[in-house]
Amino acid sequence: MSAAVAEPTRWAFPPALQPMQGEVGFDLKSALDSVVALRAEVPDDAFTAPILGTDRTGNGVVIRDDGLVLTIGYLITEAATVWLTANDGSVVQGHPLAFDFATGFGLVLPLGRLGLPVVARGTAAAVEADDDVYVLGHGGRAHALKATIFAKREFAGFWEYLLDAALFTTPPHPEWSGAALLDEDGRLIGIGSLLLQERVGDDTVDGNMFVPVDTIEPILEDLVRTGRSAQPPRPWLGMYTADREGRLVVNGLAAGGPAERAGVHAGDLVIAVGGERVASLADLFRRIWRLGPAGTEIPLTLARDGAPVYVGVVSGDRNDFLRKPSLQ
Repeated sequence: MSAAVAEPTRWAFPPALQPMQGEVGFDLKSALDSVVALRAEVPDDAFTAPILGTDRTGNGVVIRDDGLVLTIGYLITEAATVWLTANDGSVVQGHPLAFDFATGFGLVLPLGRLGLPVVARGTAAAVEADDDVYVLGHGGRAHALKATIFAKREFAGFWEYLLDAALFTTPPHPEWSGAALLDEDGRLIGIGSLLLQERVGDDTVDGNMFVPVDTIEPILEDLVRTGRSAQPPRPWLGMYTADREGRLVVNGLAAGGPAERAGVHAGDLVIAVGGERVASLADLFRRIWRLGPAGTEIPLTLARDGAPVYVGVVSGDRNDFLRKPSLQ
């Protein structure tokens, strides 16, 4: 066991919020034991270190008999060392096998025997708003939460990320990263990605966003075999854009990334791609991705100090900027 592996946090949901075996239609203990704590150590000079940090903790869930763990990709991106901890306290080192930017998922292969139950995968397509679900973090039933889906909709992230139908649940789980989202039959339908507040009518709802497990199914074997999807990499600009009351503002730029090299400035407004006006953050990403794979030049119309600026950004493959996992 590594001295770097933290002890489990000592907290618990109120009993009324925890699922009980008698009220669920699946083997709750088996499902709980399929979830592991994950800790990743990332070098200080990693490309993602300034944003995501170098000591990342979260969860993962065992999805195959060989112990393969599915988690959220940002936990293991550029990780040099990964540790997996089971509910019984046993610890094994893991290899960051793959992280996929399009879906946001990551895979970790244990380098020792976990011997944990496998959670069956379901489909997020079968659940709707107001359905009851369960959010499972490492730590047994004390860290399991009865929740409800309050929205199922498109999600666009400023880091050039888009989901067609993300799952949003409430109440929020405080250790959401890589947490397992199960449907009423105990099948895995999502992996925890974010803690957020959402407007629902006139109310503000605190909750979590989950990445639907459906999105990994077409690429899972490619990720296991080669470490990445067989699909051509999408064009990446390294341009962190936010939607501020309908205006797309460049909040920041990846250092040395394509947009910075092309002369895009923080504070620029994004007006059009290829001469066609963009209506939203999701629309911006889709228009960029439709132009071709990584390496395609992306013609942008920006507004800077009230004047139009035309920039051609030679896109890149985000993976080229990152440290690659290696087996020691």
